[in-house]
Amino acid sequence: MRILLAEDERDLNRIITKKLISDGYSVDSCFDGEEAIENLACADYDAVILDVMMPKADGYAVLRSLRDAGKHTPVLFLTARDSISDRVRGLDSGANDYLTKPFSFEELSARIRAMIRTVHGNARNELVVGDLVMDCASQRVTRGGQEIVLSAKEYALLEYLMHNAGIILSREKIENHIWNYDYEGGTNVVDVYISYLRRKIDSGYEEKLIHTVRGRGYVLREDPGKS
Repeated sequence: MRILLAEDERDLNRIITKKLISDGYSVDSCFDGEEAIENLACADYDAVILDVMMPKADGYAVLRSLRDAGKHTPVLFLTARDSISDRVRGLDSGANDYLTKPFSFEELSARIRAMIRTVHGNARNELVVGDLVMDCASQRVTRGGQEIVLSAKEYALLEYLMHNAGIILSREKIENHIWNYDYEGGTNVVDVYISYLRRKIDSGYEEKLIHTVRGRGYVLREDPGKS
């Protein structure tokens, strides 16, 4: 999952970014509203975290730009403005959630999971495809009851595939969601990580869950005959 963080307090920005990366997210961080608007115009994010008071454009302006573009990306306001009227304004302006500073990182992580879960229509923190199960809260993955140990990037890729189970995802779309603007690796990075996942998810199982659709990309599904 790819997240945009717009927070002008540089130390806090750095700490939040580090925490989100440790949770398995790909993060683009910026320090003012104009840069946030530019990022949102150039990439699709799974969630956005916005400070309200930022230079050049405040969080409300960033959110308004996002919604005017017709994007329904979930947005969480993260701000020191804690009055009821501030929270009401934030939610009424189109934000999905509102968290005041100071905050706990555990609560921030839980609220992000809840927003993403709601967008994908999941009532629980659990994703299931066949006998493959992902607990998004504990980040524990099992298949047939056997635990599978994944790296942070492998987990992020699998989570994206499971959120979009049955949907063919192009290499470009996968790369744009899993890797941020700072990535400078090879052009075949998606294929490489898909091969890593296949060895861990499908190796030793008669039924394969990760499928290549020639010329189109990859899909996670139980029945390879469905598209």
